[in-house]
Amino acid sequence: MLAAIGFTRGVKLLAVLGLGAVLVGLASLCVFTVGGGEFAVVTQFGRPVRVESTPGLKLKLPAPFQAVARFDRRLFALVPTPREFLTLGKKNVIASGFILWRVHDPKKFMQTVFDRVGAESRLGDILFAELGAALGGAPFPAFVSTAPGEYRAEAILAGVTRQYREIAWRDYGIDVVDVRLRRLDFPEQNRASVFARMKSERIRISMQYRSEGEEEGLKIRAAAEKAKSGILGEAYKLSQRIRGEGEARAAKIYAESLTQAPNFYRFVRSIDAMKKTVDKETTMVLPVDSELFQLLRDSRFRFPEH
Repeated sequence: MLAAIGFTRGVKLLAVLGLGAVLVGLASLCVFTVGGGEFAVVTQFGRPVRVESTPGLKLKLPAPFQAVARFDRRLFALVPTPREFLTLGKKNVIASGFILWRVHDPKKFMQTVFDRVGAESRLGDILFAELGAALGGAPFPAFVSTAPGEYRAEAILAGVTRQYREIAWRDYGIDVVDVRLRRLDFPEQNRASVFARMKSERIRISMQYRSEGEEEGLKIRAAAEKAKSGILGEAYKLSQRIRGEGEARAAKIYAESLTQAPNFYRFVRSIDAMKKTVDKETTMVLPVDSELFQLLRDSRFRFPEH
């Protein structure tokens, strides 16, 4: 009797333990966790029914009724393969960009692209189309130029980013944070001819600048010569006026001296004339009545030797 009772209790205990194990198993199938850097999309028979974005424990129906798909909510960088484009000036160029993106609407993301590989494939295609439209609608100097006003790459790429963000947000639930131009180059087979044309264009521009510089130099030199002539003319005019005043004063002094002592004045003028005309090697023939001859023969006057 006691053995039967113990056997019954053992069976009940096993049943309770089994039920507990089943309940624990069901609980593990109905509970899931959401991390801080991810979205969790609960699907029912493959159709998304709700999105969990706050971290912690969450409940769902056990499989196969409901399942959980997880998507990383962090920022991703996509660098597509460079491709060849045609510019507005009919030049072939190779361009590539990079895209910063993240999942914004996980439900739409799951329904349209499903995972990161599919998302980056669609984003690469959109970038190819938008860059092609931008490069085909603007001249090449808008992207590579040193001339003021020609370079407009940043404004053009800002327009590309706006259009790109709108398409990715609306169609795929993706938030495009930024789009940048990473590389812009010529195809290998066209590079030599393009560089030759660029070189000839730079030579033409340099010759134009040199010609304009020479023309400006001629204008400056002509203006300087004109200013120089004006300054010299004014200086000559001033010097002539000063010289005239000096000569007038000298003539006045001579006149006053002559009136005060005319004999002495004639004597001094004669001496000055002799100093200028007579030296040791001079042979003079003078009339006997000349003042100079009288000075030479006057025994009271001795002309100093030079």
